[in-house]
Amino acid sequence: MTKVKEPEATYIVDRKGKKTAVILPIERYEELLEDLEDLAIIATRGKESAHDWEILKKKLKRDGIISDKV
Repeated sequence: MTKVKEPEATYIVDRKGKKTAVILPIERYEELLEDLEDLAIIATRGKESAHDWEILKKKLKRDGIISDKV
């Protein structure tokens, strides 16, 4: 059986042939939404300062959150 790849998107055009809308498979639409959410998270976290792992590890050990074996 040969599998035919369907087009990724179908465009809606006006009378002049100008693209005005697009129809996507729902799976692709959901992937795009997830990508947008990821980019929004990255954008907000880019403003956060980085933490030194060794300092963080010492604080977590001191507070009893992790064991000394880590």
